[in-house]
Amino acid sequence: MNKSVAFYTLGCKLNFSETSTIGRQLKEEGYQKVDFEQGADVYVINTCSVTDNADKKCKRIVKEALRHNPRAFVTIIGCYAQLKPKEIARIPGVDLVLGAAEKFNISEYLTDTRKKDVAEVKDGKIKEVLEYHASYSIGDRTRSFLKVQDGCDYFCSFCTIPLARGKSRSDTIANVVKQAKEVVESGIKEIVLTGVNTGDFGAQTGETFFDLLKALDEVEGLNRLRISSIEPNLLTDEIIEFVASSKTIVPHFHIPLQSGSDKILESMRRRYLTELYTSRVHKIKSLMPHCCIGIDVIVGFPSETHDDFLDTYNYLNGLDISYLHVFTYSERPNTTANKMAEKIPMHERAERSKMLHILSDKKRRYFYEQYIGNTRPVLWEIENDGNIMHGFTDNYIKVKKPYDPISVNEIENVTLVEIDAEMLVSVKMPALVF
Repeated sequence: MNKSVAFYTLGCKLNFSETSTIGRQLKEEGYQKVDFEQGADVYVINTCSVTDNADKKCKRIVKEALRHNPRAFVTIIGCYAQLKPKEIARIPGVDLVLGAAEKFNISEYLTDTRKKDVAEVKDGKIKEVLEYHASYSIGDRTRSFLKVQDGCDYFCSFCTIPLARGKSRSDTIANVVKQAKEVVESGIKEIVLTGVNTGDFGAQTGETFFDLLKALDEVEGLNRLRISSIEPNLLTDEIIEFVASSKTIVPHFHIPLQSGSDKILESMRRRYLTELYTSRVHKIKSLMPHCCIGIDVIVGFPSETHDDFLDTYNYLNGLDISYLHVFTYSERPNTTANKMAEKIPMHERAERSKMLHILSDKKRRYFYEQYIGNTRPVLWEIENDGNIMHGFTDNYIKVKKPYDPISVNEIENVTLVEIDAEMLVSVKMPALVF
């Protein structure tokens, strides 16, 4: 009888692409993928180290897995597994912990899936992780997350990702195009390019991210291509100009900022200042006024004074952007920032976060309001609550309509009508002509 396997993924789009790929590998080995609640023989939990309380989240998911099957073999993979393997091994019910390289050979470690008294840890040194493993998600959502790059050489003072994923490395253009064609053949209409530092694609091979975009723009049958995130210092004029004229790349950029204070940016060891960031936003909006621009920002970084925070708030308030992803700074072991003395009290971090979340809501509403009455193409999602289905316009406005199974994974031109309290836009469908 074939063993069953269930997955749980924490964190970023990159993790989702890798979980999906590992799932296909195990399926080829004879495993049957089942829902998390079905009581699988094997549970694989893909963890994240960026979000706070990684240990608590991991413990909670392990406990939930064992509630569905007390004899399940529990394997932990992902960034947290690479950073804190011994800590994870002590979580009751965990049987196997795999590091950054080992997770892609997971089937080799599942030859004996009987519960263990002591968890087995397989984790190599991150400096020795040099191999690139291609990944993409398929079958889970309307969109596919296509990994094109892994690791990071930047070592920002707050970040553990280089310690969890190793040096920057990437796929070849030829192989990414091959995978994109496989995704398109499966019926998926939108591909989201993902990586740790996506714009660093090809830095070791002589290829460039710009070259990759040009190649993917020619993939027959690909309706939409979206860039998940790109550093402002790697977002060149030629990339912006190409997106503006592209057949498939949608008008949506997510560009990490982290702080609107140049003093804090330097302390974070970011590779740009606000002047460059402003120029990137202005360039985008000059060519694509309808483009959606999202921003990552961290509040409460060590030494961030009230005036520094106000610099960030005022900078963002005056910038033509569409939404914010707000992160409250949390201490990370083995980072330079963790050694800084001037820690910001938690209540001040929380207050600053609240202010930026409110600003983000205002920015998003203002962006949405500009397109009420306009007609835009929407790709409808698989997920629904039985009555309502959701989708995204090309420029990332989230819309809703009564659930219609015929619309799933279809791109339809709709008129945007009204924004509700949950920041969802209702739409009017075009009239049917008989």
